[in-house]
Amino acid sequence: MSFHIKFTTTITQLLVAGLVIFSSCSKLDDDLNTTSESQLSSSDIFKTPARIEGLVNGLYKTVKTNSGRVLLNSDWRGEDFINLTNNAFTGFDSWANNYSGSSADVASIWEGAYASVNNSNILIDGLDRTSGVIDDAKKNQYLGEARFLRAYNYFTLITLYARPYREDNGASKGLPLRLKPEISADGKNLARSTVAEVYASIIADLDFAETNLPLTYSTKELNTTRAHRNTAIALKTRVYLSMGKYENVVTEAVKIVPQTSAPFAATSGVNHALQADINTVFSSDYTTTESILSMPVTTADPPTTALGGSYNVNADFSLNAAGIFGSAQWGSADARRKMTRLNAGNSQNFLMKYAKPSPYLDYIPLVRYAEVLLNYAEAAARTGNTTLAAHILEAVHFRADPGYVFPSESTATPQALVETIWAERRIELLGEGFRSNDLLRNLLSIPSKSSSSFNAREVLPSDAGYIFPIPNSEILSNELL
Repeated sequence: MSFHIKFTTTITQLLVAGLVIFSSCSKLDDDLNTTSESQLSSSDIFKTPARIEGLVNGLYKTVKTNSGRVLLNSDWRGEDFINLTNNAFTGFDSWANNYSGSSADVASIWEGAYASVNNSNILIDGLDRTSGVIDDAKKNQYLGEARFLRAYNYFTLITLYARPYREDNGASKGLPLRLKPEISADGKNLARSTVAEVYASIIADLDFAETNLPLTYSTKELNTTRAHRNTAIALKTRVYLSMGKYENVVTEAVKIVPQTSAPFAATSGVNHALQADINTVFSSDYTTTESILSMPVTTADPPTTALGGSYNVNADFSLNAAGIFGSAQWGSADARRKMTRLNAGNSQNFLMKYAKPSPYLDYIPLVRYAEVLLNYAEAAARTGNTTLAAHILEAVHFRADPGYVFPSESTATPQALVETIWAERRIELLGEGFRSNDLLRNLLSIPSKSSSSFNAREVLPSDAGYIFPIPNSEILSNELL
């Protein structure tokens, strides 16, 4: 194989990144140490099974690097947090929905996601050119992981930087759809595909991943930190919900939520289920069957963006009393209240879902079974199965607050039930990066919010600021935009 030197350098860096993300994964073979990293050619990188696995591990590393930043800024765009400072380096622009193509958050999320996409493309291209090093089943597994992570990154990008699919069935301009590795500067010039075309690519990648990923891995840790079949199915429920394709959500969800009443649990592959206490999921055991995919954090591989430090330590963002924190649906007896704290010094409440002290070694949750249930509940309500939708809603809520009684008006009509499910999403998934897209996919305004010092205006769907702008760095380097 012969590749441009930029390709060689990039895959070497990707290989090295894979060394530290998973302590349980195989280490590279000893002969790697006999060759200078800068001298490794692409053929060397794909020469042994251990090196190829190192590249796969490196894919997760690049997703992890960007994932904390994505979760934070996606939450802060909504109305459930109040900014207490105007520090642009801790998400003030996203909170105020007042950004430009040069804003740090806008540029860093775009560049991080596309770097991760390129790493997936590198692995896909390299494996397609390699034969005889690993068997076909293992090759297809790795291709499934690469395509799953590429889909995850494109979903992040399309929901932040492009108009919602439901607005015009995806006819709007979307993103440059990069499906080949960038091996020279010429690759930077690429026109934008439509929103529909990007979503079609995401679904194609996830369909491939579902078919080729393993049902399970050998340990709880790997089942949590590497994509398997049910991970792809779970993400498809999120993607189809964002597109407003509710029948498709139901089709996918029933694969891992086959029951019509509680308790709900997957019966094939990894046996996903809600845990008895949600606080366990975010404190004592990050590898329960509720955690479908999380990014591991260790002292050897600490986070680049610490969720704990951002939400509950540096006092930049408190919980908005006028947001979901003040909702009657989130009662005082609810176990999820244990993941908040009152700061007596400034009388502000803070989210403590990520409560580990510095260096903030909380795992970063990307996909959780509770989300799949709520995706399913909304889709069921929208397609006429309100009884099933109510059962799923109750299973999620009663796990944390079994004594709660839903007011009759909150489930009296399909629309009221959908809005109650939306409120449950805000409670259950608070701090997990869902609020921005939940507003945009439903073509709802981003509400105004204010603190004693700062105000953020309401952003209407017709406003140019409804979505992130494409960064200046991309505009300057990509002439076909």
